[in-house]
This record gives sequence, structure tokens and C-alpha cells, in this order.
Amino acid sequence: MTSFRSADVVVVGGGTVGAWTAVLLAENSTLDVVLLDAATLGEGASSRAAGMVRAQGGTETAIRLGMRTQDFYAGSGDRFPLDCGFVRQGYLMPCFTDAEVAEAHDRIALQRSLGLEVQWLSSDDLDVRATGLAPGSTLGASFAPGDGYIDAPRNVLAYTAALTAVGVDVRERCAFTGLRTSGGRVVGVDTSEGPIDTGRVVLTGGPQLAEVGARAGARIPAGGTRHQVVVTARLPVDVHALPMVFDVTSGIYWRPGEAGGLLWGMSNPAEKPGVATDFDHDYYQLARHRIESLLPAVRGLGLRRTWAATIDYTPDHLPILGPLRTDDGPVEGTVVASAAGHGMMWGPAVAQVAAELTTSGECEWLDLTDLGLDRFDADGNSRLAPEPISLPFPESAYERITR
Repeated sequence: MTSFRSADVVVVGGGTVGAWTAVLLAENSTLDVVLLDAATLGEGASSRAAGMVRAQGGTETAIRLGMRTQDFYAGSGDRFPLDCGFVRQGYLMPCFTDAEVAEAHDRIALQRSLGLEVQWLSSDDLDVRATGLAPGSTLGASFAPGDGYIDAPRNVLAYTAALTAVGVDVRERCAFTGLRTSGGRVVGVDTSEGPIDTGRVVLTGGPQLAEVGARAGARIPAGGTRHQVVVTARLPVDVHALPMVFDVTSGIYWRPGEAGGLLWGMSNPAEKPGVATDFDHDYYQLARHRIESLLPAVRGLGLRRTWAATIDYTPDHLPILGPLRTDDGPVEGTVVASAAGHGMMWGPAVAQVAAELTTSGECEWLDLTDLGLDRFDADGNSRLAPEPISLPFPESAYERITR
């Protein structure tokens, strides 16, 4: 392991993106990699995620990241001591209006052009399949059999074991406090335990990424907002025989949960952004009416578990991948890596990009032209159209988050 005073690369943040970035940098290399986490590995959103792993995105970026992540999870057991426990459950995205049907067909065409296995199922097709959906409740749905899920704690275990196996120097309870630069490039980081000299730094941080950016002397338009998840009592049907479902309109999704129950999550599109970990029972009751109308098997079921977590987002729901930018321009030797609230879904692929940018300065499999911080104006507004298949996180909250 490297000494605490110097490193080839310092990665800030021990969540899904930061940890897998550190693993990929150290795997099959001679790099001394230090990973900093202000708390402990996975203590934030990474251990509280619902674990949905979907490639049915609405943009080329989302589709490529989703497919790449699924391949990573599927092969993780061959590369590292523990696999990530990825289950290919199949994922339905139902439509409820003619406009949604037209949009779904356009998405399917794009997804197929990029190599994703996906199909359109009519309302009649759904009614004769064991989907659990109320008959006639939709106008049809797109379906990708390769989409699936992982349990978040298993992912944390997997990357913790991988970090150890590849020799990353993990510094828990060691907070990043600042970036040191000279002549427009990074020369080190400051931490709560002292300085580290390094010429390469990867900045992650999930819901805390804006704060990480501020400590580095820059503004990063990323925020945090509440997301809620519940696990029901055992369903009267085999939950593992049902496909996963994402009702984009309401922001509700579900998948198999523990002990025969259903895990389902929700985000309140009207809620103001900010740190929130208390469970909002009033909004749960509103969302419950929606899911009970779509999935009759959950009617009247009690709850086995409930939790809320603050998860990250960007104003356009797309990742941030590129150098840190201050008022003086890009800082050479830095990479900012954000999965924009899709940590389980895109995290390992975002980590691959971050590792490639750190070591070679480029990525050959994903177009990064518009994914850097330079796509945002001074108020944090993006020039890109938002990724349409996302939870209903706030569209613009830069001022409220960073001031």
C-alpha cells in the first residue's frame, strides 16, 4: 500500500461509483490508489438503494451505460471474490396514453439499434401473461428480459471484497477537505487526516457531490432528494415469477423483495430537494393507491420494512463525466463522476469511464462530448434535454442545493 502522504490516484467517495472506480484503477495495474470516505464504505445511498438495473433508457447515453453495467454485474463473479448478485428478472414499462405508446415505440427503435433486446407487448399480450398487472389497466408496455436487479448490501459487500483483493488503500472516516493545484493541474488533496500528494483525483460523492465540488473550489450542479422504499408482506402469488415494473408517470417501480414480499419505491415530484431520511407516510398512502390499482396482489398487505434515503440527481438526469472546472477553466488531472441518481443502474459503467479518463484521458465506447460540467450555465441549467426515463426528481435546483 502507498504511504498516506502520496498516491498515484486519489478517489473521493466510497459509494458505488467511487469504490468501483478505485477497484478498476487498481485492478491489473501498478497504481497506488487511495480511496477516501468521510464515513464508512456504502454508508450513504449505496446501501439504501432499491437496486434496479435497467438498460431501457430514453437516450443513447442511458442505454449504453445500462447495458455496460449489466455486463459488469453479470461477470463480476469471474473477476472478483464476490459477485454482485445480479438477477435478470425482466422489466416492463407500461404506457397509459397514446402519446406514451408512440414515445415507447421510438425508444424501442433506438434501444434495438444499440443492441438491446427489447420488445413491445400489447395490452392483450400483457393480459395473457403472468405479470400481476390488472387486466386492461395499460395500453401496452415495452419489455426487456435482460433488465434486473441487485440487492444493495450485496453490492457493497462485493466492492468491499474487491477493494481488498486489488490492494486499494481504503481510508474510512477520512474526509476530503480540499484540492491543491498548481499551474492549472492538481498536485494533491487535503483531508481531515492530513495532505496527500497526487497528480490524479476522481471526485464522486452522490448527494454530497455539490459539497465535494465546493471544497475543491468549484460549483457542481448536483443535488439530493428523498426517495422511499418499502417491502410488503408475502404476496398471495409467487413474486419471483412476476416481471419488474416501472410506472414512469407516477415514479413508482417494483421488483421481488425478501421473504416473498414486493419491494417498491417512490419519489414525490412535488417535494423540494435537500437531505431527507425520514419516511413520509402521507405520500406513501398516496402512492399506495396507485400501485394497488395496477397490481391488485398488494391490496391490503402490511409492510415488512420501510426506509427513506437521500439520493443524488443532476438537473438533466444525465451523468457528469469530465474534468472539474473552476472559474479559471478545467483542472488537469481531475475527473468528476456522477451517476445522476442511477447509482445501481449506471454506477459500474460510470466507474469504467472515470477510470479510463484517469489513466488515458479518453473513453472509446461512450460519447462524452456533452457530459462534462461545461454543459451547465452559471445557474446550473443544462443545454441538454433531460433523460426522460427517470424518477421524478427536481428538474432545476442548483441554487437551492449549492447556496
